Amino acid sequence: MSTGYVPPPYPYDRLNTLKPLGQKFDGGLIDLSIGTPRDAAPEAAVRAMAESGAERGYPPSIGLPEAREAAAGWLDRRFGVDISADNLAATIGTKEFVVSTPRYLALRTPERDTVLYPEISYPSYAMGAELAGLRSVPVAVDDAWNPMLDSVDPADVERALCLWVNSPGNPAGAVDDLVAAAEWGRTRSIPVLSDECYIEFTWDGPGRTILETGLDGVLALHSLSKRSNFAGGRFGFYAGDLDLVFFLSEIRKHAGNMVPGPVQHAAIAALNDDAHVDAQRDRYFERLNYVAGLLRSGGLDVELPAGGFYLWLRAPGGDAWALTNWMAEHLGVLVSPGEFYGPAGSEHVRLALVDSMDRLRLIEQRLSAAPPLSF
Repeated sequence: MSTGYVPPPYPYDRLNTLKPLGQKFDGGLIDLSIGTPRDAAPEAAVRAMAESGAERGYPPSIGLPEAREAAAGWLDRRFGVDISADNLAATIGTKEFVVSTPRYLALRTPERDTVLYPEISYPSYAMGAELAGLRSVPVAVDDAWNPMLDSVDPADVERALCLWVNSPGNPAGAVDDLVAAAEWGRTRSIPVLSDECYIEFTWDGPGRTILETGLDGVLALHSLSKRSNFAGGRFGFYAGDLDLVFFLSEIRKHAGNMVPGPVQHAAIAALNDDAHVDAQRDRYFERLNYVAGLLRSGGLDVELPAGGFYLWLRAPGGDAWALTNWMAEHLGVLVSPGEFYGPAGSEHVRLALVDSMDRLRLIEQRLSAAPPLSF
């Protein structure tokens, strides 16, 4: 029997026992536990993938020139960032980049062994450090769920390999001060990696990227999964500091990390089309307001996020698993307990509003027949 590394249970697998509870309801389970898109991908992207003829040869690991140019054009058009395609490279979705990059950065700066990340965040930031044999150190967040960088222990700063930020954030939907984050990293020679996959879904103002502060010492990470409902295609890109992009893209080339050619052609079409994203944005905003209102009528305290398509709410009495079980049993709705996103989130639950309005309206019918919250 191996005495080596044993992977921890995948968080969302812990919800499997609750899924059958939704089958007793007309319409079945409403699964809001994972943010996997269910709306249609843009037709132009699907058509470009099918018609590309790019399945024969190996695609360039860094990305097709046309895909990188499309990404650069998108950054300029949507956020006013004038960036060369040389400062961009493709990645197979973004989760694999999040998990693999600490291991690669440790080759570049072996004297540093610590990955900093928000204490309430998607679990992959910490997992990337763990799989690389590095230290993962959570950064405390304030009442608005923004990381408090001044709280980082000086000893951890000295050992920091990189700092992850996520804006808008998952799960809480906070929009970070990216100017402050970039400055914090630059003054300490710590690369700041900004995961911005929800950037086009902000509700209190326009989306902001860390690249607006300049390119030195920062990388922004972007994805088609959320903006274009293209999670199955697995296309993302990273952009920013030229030295970091070159170093990572060379390692990833040796590792054989390549986005399939047909998917890159789909990405070109998706990145050149803003209309489908604007329509998707309207859908998410409608869903957020509708479900927030329903939950308030049921006695829960719910605030809208600053960005993203998740509702993040405190469970009555701070018992997140009790609320998770109650929603599965009495509403046929599956949600995620906040502990999945770090111990500091253990009193909260997250709802991913990825289902259609027709499906979400079933919650209203079920809520009217549900017993009152009693915990």
